[in-house]
Amino acid sequence: MINQDLLKVVEHISREKNIDKQMVFEDLEMAMLSAARKAYGAANDVVVRIDRTTGEINATRDDEPISMKELGRIAAQTAKQVMIQKFREAERDSLFEEFSERVGQIITGTVARYEGGALVLHLGRTEGFLPRTEQIPGETHHPGERVRGMILDVREQPHEVRIVLTRTHPDYIRRLFDLEVPEVGERIIEIKALAREAGYRTKVAVASIDSKVDAVGACVGVRGSRIRNIVDELNGEKIDIVRWNESSQVLIANALKPAEVQETALCFEMGRASVVVAEDQLSLAIGKRGQNVRLAARLTGWDIDIVTPADYDKGIDQMSTALREVEGVDDILIEKFLAMGIINLADIEEVGVEPLVTELELDEALAKLLIESAKAAAERFATEEQAAKELAAAEEAERAEAAASNPEASDSEETGAEKISAEETGEVAEVGGTAEASAIEGLAAGEVATANAAVGDESAGEVSGSEEVATDEKSVAERAE
Repeated sequence: MINQDLLKVVEHISREKNIDKQMVFEDLEMAMLSAARKAYGAANDVVVRIDRTTGEINATRDDEPISMKELGRIAAQTAKQVMIQKFREAERDSLFEEFSERVGQIITGTVARYEGGALVLHLGRTEGFLPRTEQIPGETHHPGERVRGMILDVREQPHEVRIVLTRTHPDYIRRLFDLEVPEVGERIIEIKALAREAGYRTKVAVASIDSKVDAVGACVGVRGSRIRNIVDELNGEKIDIVRWNESSQVLIANALKPAEVQETALCFEMGRASVVVAEDQLSLAIGKRGQNVRLAARLTGWDIDIVTPADYDKGIDQMSTALREVEGVDDILIEKFLAMGIINLADIEEVGVEPLVTELELDEALAKLLIESAKAAAERFATEEQAAKELAAAEEAERAEAAASNPEASDSEETGAEKISAEETGEVAEVGGTAEASAIEGLAAGEVATANAAVGDESAGEVSGSEEVATDEKSVAERAE
């Protein structure tokens, strides 16, 4: 006899719960066996078999056939509870196996609710949890909204399988590039390194294995179409796409974009890169709250120190001055220090004796002496700088106190300064404005003939025929000659 209803139920449970049919049949047999033992007692030898093809149930007690319909309500209730428990266990195992294989993949769910700050998403047969720490700062979601996340972890718990999602993990950016940039998905373009501060900024270093494909251009897309989709998914998070280079110096310069780098000194012993940027590029290189240089350091794997040309030259000058005081130190050795990326006195002490002995082939005693001299010189220069700062601050305080105690004198000094400045620039009006004043100025400059002519012309107009004036002018001219 073919039991079509039983076969349909098994088919439905297998498909809906993603449980193997064989396991469903075994769970049903276990439930019926528990019901029979509940009805007849555990001491009886009860056997239950279900035909996988016809769905026919064959049950025996001590080799005698029994009917499952005659077991009663209590036995049926027992069978039901056993079936529910077995199906849940089978479903939990199935979910754990399915989602464990999908760790690192992006999945889309529908917002169901919030639980203590964690976002619960419907994922079909189960639910996913997006903890507060894995949510992008500033994001808010509403019930029914579709949200994407990456499966971070799958944990098997006593009564459920907990699927933990993330939107802040750096690999989430990698998966988004796989989806939005076909060249990345096809591995024509490789993401070499990635550094992220979720919700704020991400730096991605990319390289192409095909010389005909521009890695940066392909990731950006036509008019930024590809990168815009990723930025929108991340709620406006900024993404810097950096061109990868095997040279650490070039890579560091690319990573600090948009700031322009003048020079980079690498010290492999300390794992540090000293980067020189112009004064007007300093804030751009550091970034808001140090974000740009911090992400560049994570991307390149170097501890990046941003310095200005003045500080860079000052450090080298102080180091050269201090080292030359040590016997046996010449310009060649100082150049070797610079080649190692040692650019100031503090670096010598931090590097230590061993690199100086192995890399520069110095005598151990000389290396120790250099370190001691560098330490002493650094303290001396620091003391001098501090004294200079205190002196400048004291002078500034005295000037401010004097100006506050005598504001009138300050005003008069300012007025006098303005007057002197005006005189120097020729802004004082001519005194008198007469030809006699011009003549006297000409005499002082030795231009006697011009002065006489000017006086003669003016005199002819004002005192016509005056012999005394003419005589006086003549005598003045003779004395001048």
